[in-house]
Amino acid sequence: MLVAAAVCPCPPLLVPEVAAGAAPELDAARAACAVALGVLAAARPDLLVVVGPADGTGSASYPQGTAGSFRGFGVDLGVRLGASPDRTGDTADARPDSEAGRDLPPALAVGAWLLGRAGWTHAPVEGLGVPEPLAAERCIQEGRDLAARAERVALLVMGDASACRTLKAPGYLDERAAPFDAEVARALEAADTAALRALDPVLAGELQVSGRAPWQVLAGAAENSPFTGALLYEDAPYGVGYLVATWSRP
Repeated sequence: MLVAAAVCPCPPLLVPEVAAGAAPELDAARAACAVALGVLAAARPDLLVVVGPADGTGSASYPQGTAGSFRGFGVDLGVRLGASPDRTGDTADARPDSEAGRDLPPALAVGAWLLGRAGWTHAPVEGLGVPEPLAAERCIQEGRDLAARAERVALLVMGDASACRTLKAPGYLDERAAPFDAEVARALEAADTAALRALDPVLAGELQVSGRAPWQVLAGAAENSPFTGALLYEDAPYGVGYLVATWSRP
């Protein structure tokens, strides 16, 4: 049963070493993420699952200890699910033998970094990567399955809103982006699972939204249960929508 969820953005720029001189620009987002993780800890989960966008055609699970790194972004910094960031960059021994050769996708690596930064020790941690084109009903079913994994399940849901908010945004300016992001922000603040289920995968793809599938996994995990939502952060630095929210049981 889902007992709490935190929604966080997943740009590698959240990691100060990756952002370098621009790191202070996301200090408020990092602070909001820290507050959101506190809500997860307070829920006393038996299992925490980090859900985020990933490449591929099907979802992929990552057990605790799976390694990731930010080398692809020019920083020799390693992370792993359920451990503090490894600033030596050596994550070779962090991945279970059964998962050799499969590192965390970037979004889950950011989630692992957030957990390590917070010193997460409250429950076992697993990861789920969901491909961005995954159909809404498949996402909903993934969420239902996650909620049934343990008596008290918490989700850390990683994903960005549109990347088309300004002329300099990765996807250039699209007038549909701001209304889309505003509706997502409203749905997260209201813990509105129906609104998240109704998000259009085609429109989300055109707006380069990475969070659509993870948010719909959350909707499936939370369906038919009452939650109280809180929107902790909403901004669009670099023309990309970043949202931080929490869902907890009243």
